[in-house]
Amino acid sequence: MSTSEKHGNPEIKPFWPPLAAGIALGLVLLLTFVLSAHGLGASGAATDVVAGVGLQLAPEATKANGYLGPMVADGSPIGSWMTWEILGVAIGALVAAFTAGRFRVQLDGARSVGTPKRLIATLTGGFLAGFGARIAGGCTSGVGLSGSAALGISAFVFLALFFATGMLVNRLVKGV
Repeated sequence: MSTSEKHGNPEIKPFWPPLAAGIALGLVLLLTFVLSAHGLGASGAATDVVAGVGLQLAPEATKANGYLGPMVADGSPIGSWMTWEILGVAIGALVAAFTAGRFRVQLDGARSVGTPKRLIATLTGGFLAGFGARIAGGCTSGVGLSGSAALGISAFVFLALFFATGMLVNRLVKGV
């Protein structure tokens, strides 16, 4: 909590109550199913951007690639619904942070952010999470949120394993 929050700075608005935020997220998820026939998802947007950039820089190699080729068969995938969703999320987050008076640039854990060990662990964890999302066919929002909203058994299995793996890795890494 920042100093201005402790002293009741009227410029900083409080966070939403968890119940209200959960209901709002559920309504947004329902709206995305109704309007786009897709649920929420994020990890595919990075792949769409890579495929689109590859199509611009090395079109023949990208089209011949077994993984990226099908994504660029109909043209550049950068304009896909998922890319627009992620752009909307980023813009919405900035607008929400500014209007709530909560926008600030900060580094959490400033004492250890710059250490090579932390940097390697962070990059490795991010790479493994992204790789796992591509193998699973979606990320926590795509498989977990959208899949469980559609009552997909695989979504519930995924969420249980996701949290169990997170707790196990946290215990191994931090020794907690």
